Amino acid sequence: MPEQATLKRARAAKRTGRAPSTQAGEFVREEMDHIREGKHGARSTKQAIAIGLSKARKAGVKLPAPKKGTTSERTRRAATRDLKEGRHPHKTSPARSRAMLKALKREGHAAASKTALARQARSSARKRSASSRRASARQAVRTKGPALRRSAARKAAATRRRRSA
Repeated sequence: MPEQATLKRARAAKRTGRAPSTQAGEFVREEMDHIREGKHGARSTKQAIAIGLSKARKAGVKLPAPKKGTTSERTRRAATRDLKEGRHPHKTSPARSRAMLKALKREGHAAASKTALARQARSSARKRSASSRRASARQAVRTKGPALRRSAARKAAATRRRRSA
């Protein structure tokens, strides 16, 4: 069950008109926090993200299942099932819940490290086209505001300096 604070943040995001993926981001963040706190682990960053997205769908975030061909049929089925669960919730059996947690406790905690998350973000970005990346960057510029834009420009300049050195 997601924490009340997470549900509250997700609802606030929905109220302000944020996309379902942004609302789901709160659940993914909670999952990363759990792994960092040592509540459980995850085999990979992808698995940690998947757990968060599953929780979001079950909590009622209208995040559609991935399109055909983008992921395995099994993943799409699971996402569809989670969406249905969000519409008509019921309690998970305690035995299943215990078994899942026991299995996750055996996994490592490196999946939620900053480097692992950065690696995952970069590999995901590489799969997108340059025009798509540019469009989202331009969108970010429009919604950032002057103060954040300035700090982002500084960060970009520092990255360029680091890369050229």
